Amino acid sequence: MKKTPINQIHRQLGARMVDFGGWDMPVQYSGVIAEHLAVRSAAGLFDVSHMGEIEVSGAQAFDFLQYATTNDLSPLVNGQVQYTALCYETGGVVDDLTLYRFAADRYLLCVNASNSDKDFAWLQNLLKRSTYSDLSLINRSEEYAQLALQGPMAAEILTTLTTADLPALKFYRFIEAEVAGIAMIVSRTGYTGEDGFELYCAAADGVKLWQGLMAAGQPLGLQPIGLGARDTLRLEKAYALYGHEITADIMPLEARLAWITKLKKGHFVGRDAMVKAKEMGLPRQLIALTLTESGVPREGYPVFSAGQEVGYVTSGTMSPSLKKGIALALVETAVAKSDQALEIGIRKRQIPAERTTLPFVK
Repeated sequence: MKKTPINQIHRQLGARMVDFGGWDMPVQYSGVIAEHLAVRSAAGLFDVSHMGEIEVSGAQAFDFLQYATTNDLSPLVNGQVQYTALCYETGGVVDDLTLYRFAADRYLLCVNASNSDKDFAWLQNLLKRSTYSDLSLINRSEEYAQLALQGPMAAEILTTLTTADLPALKFYRFIEAEVAGIAMIVSRTGYTGEDGFELYCAAADGVKLWQGLMAAGQPLGLQPIGLGARDTLRLEKAYALYGHEITADIMPLEARLAWITKLKKGHFVGRDAMVKAKEMGLPRQLIALTLTESGVPREGYPVFSAGQEVGYVTSGTMSPSLKKGIALALVETAVAKSDQALEIGIRKRQIPAERTTLPFVK
C-alpha cells in the first residue's frame, strides 16, 4: 500500500489504519462519532494526501476541459474552483472532481484517490482521440500533500499561521500563499459542509504543515479526523461519493447533479447519451430517506414500496448529528415522484423510512 508523508504520525496517534484505494489511511483516531461532532462544533484536520492532482495546461486547455468535463468553464475566473465530473460516452461517471483555474491556459484537477491513475489514463486517451494538440497533461499526484482543515473554528486557526487575507477568500476560491512558512495552495473548499480549507503543499512539507496546524489549533479544539467521520460528515450534507451515488452505471442527472451537467454548453463527452436519456425519461432518481424506527441503513440495502423492491441504498449511516438512520437511495423515477410509503430492508426487517429534503443537516 502507498503511504502519505504523514503516515507515521497517524500511527503515533493510535489511528486505526485501512486500505483505502491502495493507500494506507487513518479511518479513525478517537472514534467516528467523537471526530464527527468535533468537526461540527470546533475543527478537524484530515490527511487527504491520497487524493490525485492532474495539471492541464496549454493554449487549448480550456477547450479540452470544456469537452472532457460536464460543467461549463466559461464563467470561471482565475482563482476560482469548480465542481464537475468526467463521464463516459454512455453518460456514466468516470469520476467527480474539483477543477482549479490558475489561468485560461492552466488548470489543476483534484480527483478521487482510487481513481487518479484511471482518470489520468482516461484524459490521455481523450486527448489522443481528439484534435487538441497544444496541450500538456501531467499527473502530479506524487508531488502534493493535501490537508483539509474543516469546522467553524477553521478560519480562526488558519489565521494564526498566515498573513493571507482569509476573510477575502470566498467559498470555492483559492489563492497561493504561505502557511506556517510553507508555500501552498489555500482553497476555501471541503467535503464536510462546514467552513474550511483544503491546503495543497509539496509532499516533503506535509509533516511540517500537519504539526503546525495541530499546534495552533489544539487550544481551539482541533482534532485529527479519519476517513470514517469524513464519510458521515459528507453524507449528512448529501455530497456524492464516487462508487456510491455516481458510478460508471449512474448518470449525474440521476444523482441530483444536473447542476454540474450543462447540457446547453455545447458538445462534451457523455452529453448525447444524457440528452437521449432525459428525452426518454430517466429510469431512476436519487432520493433522501430518514428511518422512523431504529436501524442503520447501509450501502446496497434494498428499498421497498408496497412489498416490491424499487431501488437500493447508495449510502447510509447512523447520523451522529441527528441520532437516526439516514440514507441516499436510487429508486425508480415513478416512485421517487410519488408519495408512496417506503421501507428499507435491514436484515430480515423492512423498516419504514420517510422522504426528507436535503441536506439532512442544515
